[in-house]
Amino acid sequence: MGALLILNAKIVNENTIFDGDIYIRNGRIDKIGKDLSSMKVQQVLDIKGKYLLPGMIDDQVHFRDPGMPKKGDICSESQAAVAGGVTTFFDMPNTIPNVLDSDVLEEKMKLGAEKSLANYSFYHGASNDNLEAIKAIDPLACCGLKVFMGASTGNMLVDDEETLNGVFKHAPLLVATHCEDTPIIIDNEENYRQIYGDDIPFELHPKIRSEEACYKSSSFAIELAKNHDTRLHVLHISTAKEAEMFSDASISEKRITAEVCSHFLAFTEEDYAEKGSLIKCNPAIKTEVDRAGLFQGLMDGRLDIIATDHAPHTWDEKQGNYFQAPSGLPLVQYVMPSLLEHYQDGIFTLEFIVEKTSHAVAELFNIKNRGYIREGYWADLVVMDTENGITARHKDVISKCAWTPFDGYHFRSSVYATVVNGNLVYINNKIRKGAQGKRVEFNREKLS
Repeated sequence: MGALLILNAKIVNENTIFDGDIYIRNGRIDKIGKDLSSMKVQQVLDIKGKYLLPGMIDDQVHFRDPGMPKKGDICSESQAAVAGGVTTFFDMPNTIPNVLDSDVLEEKMKLGAEKSLANYSFYHGASNDNLEAIKAIDPLACCGLKVFMGASTGNMLVDDEETLNGVFKHAPLLVATHCEDTPIIIDNEENYRQIYGDDIPFELHPKIRSEEACYKSSSFAIELAKNHDTRLHVLHISTAKEAEMFSDASISEKRITAEVCSHFLAFTEEDYAEKGSLIKCNPAIKTEVDRAGLFQGLMDGRLDIIATDHAPHTWDEKQGNYFQAPSGLPLVQYVMPSLLEHYQDGIFTLEFIVEKTSHAVAELFNIKNRGYIREGYWADLVVMDTENGITARHKDVISKCAWTPFDGYHFRSSVYATVVNGNLVYINNKIRKGAQGKRVEFNREKLS
């Protein structure tokens, strides 16, 4: 790896902003200081007072690889990710084949090494019949164990209470859960089907995937975690009621943490009228009251991190009726510009955004040498331009699905450049292709 010198940065890190330069060598941050311009290096990036942040660590994506090449793959979706300021991603196990044992997990890791522009790890999955494989997981091998307590897609629903108790008791690493109560959802679907047939209005999605369905399942996950002293992380909290269940203690003091996703901060149920299936996702985008509660939960420290749940489907798939159109939306390419809208509105500070997208994720998952701008750490960085924005357009989408729920929206900030492991992989709307990502390493001595 060559050397890279970043000059004239406003560095946002560990709850402060300061002017400085950064010298990067062999993929790592070698020196942070003032006036390093006299250093002789192969490549200089003068960012002229733009903001330099640690790259986002997205703990929840569905890159569809292996098995669903029309929707996306690690190559295409990691390119979209770095364009959006994401330097590390954790991908879900409901690919084809499902990641239900260590052999399949390692095969997927090989795909990451071959294809990914960003750093990567992959979740091991749980099912109703792979408890022995779960017990055998090496805690250093992957980011976590994913449990679908309410299936979003595929056949990985874990709905047997005895099995769930076994998973929570024996999981040797963090358990990440999708929490929705399937019987409640099915009952709601049938009630509305009696009225509308298959053409249920998309506006009713948050009534079907309801607050009750979310709260019942997530509260059950918390109960299981407390009973077994499990390290639990509840994914994509979507309701104000759920947010109130979590502690406002620091991450280092918590055994139970929670995440909110960027689209729950950007949209509400009022947007279904215009966007319909394009914002259909599981759990559902809900009310303005819920959106406000999620903001408050983040500010209070009860919700610990922000992710995307990037889940691309083709445009044609999304054109079906309520039951035909799959749930999920592509989000990584515009995630940092969308989050900086809340900075532009005076809701979040840049320091707060960095905390929730980088620092806290690194702490929550015990990630080794990433998530901060520190000497000796890997150089995973994003340059944000808060003066020059970007308009989202379907035609500019890098993800294979080739559409965005933000089409036509003008973000007031943009990603100017992204650095992964010291390599400048994206600058001024151009991708520098070629696998540059590394498998994420973990410090797991903190987990008991």
